[in-house]
Amino acid sequence: MNFLNEVAQHYPDAISFAAGRPYEGFFDLDAVHRHLETYRAHLAAECGGDTQRALCTILQYGRTKGIIHELVARHLAVDEGITADPESIVVTVGCQEAVYLTLRALRVTDRDALLAVVPSYVGAHGAAQLVDMPLLPVKDTPHGVDVADLAAVVRDARAAGLRPRALYVIPDFANPSGVSMSREAREELLRVAAELDILLLEDNPYGFFGAEGEPAVPTLKSLDRDRRVVYLGSFAKTGIPGARVGYVLADQRVVLPDGGGSTLADQLAKIKSMLTVNTSPIAQAVIGGKLLENGFSLRSANTAERRVYQANLRQVLDGLARRFPAHEVPRITWNTPTGGFFLVMSLPFEAGDDLLEVSAREHGVLWTPMHHFYGDGRTRRTIRLSFSHLRPEEIEAGLDRLAGFVRAHA
Repeated sequence: MNFLNEVAQHYPDAISFAAGRPYEGFFDLDAVHRHLETYRAHLAAECGGDTQRALCTILQYGRTKGIIHELVARHLAVDEGITADPESIVVTVGCQEAVYLTLRALRVTDRDALLAVVPSYVGAHGAAQLVDMPLLPVKDTPHGVDVADLAAVVRDARAAGLRPRALYVIPDFANPSGVSMSREAREELLRVAAELDILLLEDNPYGFFGAEGEPAVPTLKSLDRDRRVVYLGSFAKTGIPGARVGYVLADQRVVLPDGGGSTLADQLAKIKSMLTVNTSPIAQAVIGGKLLENGFSLRSANTAERRVYQANLRQVLDGLARRFPAHEVPRITWNTPTGGFFLVMSLPFEAGDDLLEVSAREHGVLWTPMHHFYGDGRTRRTIRLSFSHLRPEEIEAGLDRLAGFVRAHA
């Protein structure tokens, strides 16, 4: 991510299909102030009219697990059909902290390992490295996790003396592939995870951004019946990215060395208390206000954003088809996600960091080399294109530049 930022800074006029940022056209500072006041009024009412107590809750150091945990639980019930005990929710500094805390808790000895579908989000790879947790790659398919390969990787790891603790997976419009899992594939993954006795770390930043009118596929957590799933959530895409608020729902029971009981959320809170102490109460208040103003449904609150992302996706897919007809360049292909922020393009040449800089300098267009999502450093003939933050005219100009780059190297 630092590398991509550096390239973008060196070539500020380049059109970027690299950054997976939310669309900025709806940013509204007045709305931020309104959300904050909405939450303040709600909190004052909850405090029996004690405005000073409400003020201190927002402006003072806060509870480690967070101050909007009850509102997050109501949001999960409304939007995802997930019944969550608010005490099983830890509000975090973005979802990245949620990933780190979870892996830090699961990494008990140097035998503990993380499974991850590859390609997958680089932040999960980075968090695993930070906690010194080996990452075991699992094959993906056009429909999600290759469960046969998952079972084989777990079997081989255990034979080698490792203890695979969990599989990290993004079931909805995955980063970087854009792939979504069907309900049947999710139920099969839950069944296999139970047989293998591993947890599933479900990361869901993009689930609300499918096609309008299409029924949402239930999350793994909403299908979970035996607390197999740790649910990682973010308000960066559906709330306000600058607030840096995420959460983790970790309702698994934990047996402590002294024989006592706890929840995984309690253990995460202990780690968080020594890491970030608490998530900014002011930032939480802004998100809490947005939840309150929208009846706890961020799915409906993001109707306009979803339409932008869907229009951008259609424009990119149609634009690629016009610029790369099959009879002209048959070795150039791309997948066709139905939502989210990303798609993957296959090229007839290897596209690594060195070629990205050439693309930025000579053609004025940025994209993301796919080797970053495998974690092995091996350059591949695939790139990720992100379309979420671009305006229509930027997409057209960017695709023209991308076509020029590809033809110059094909």
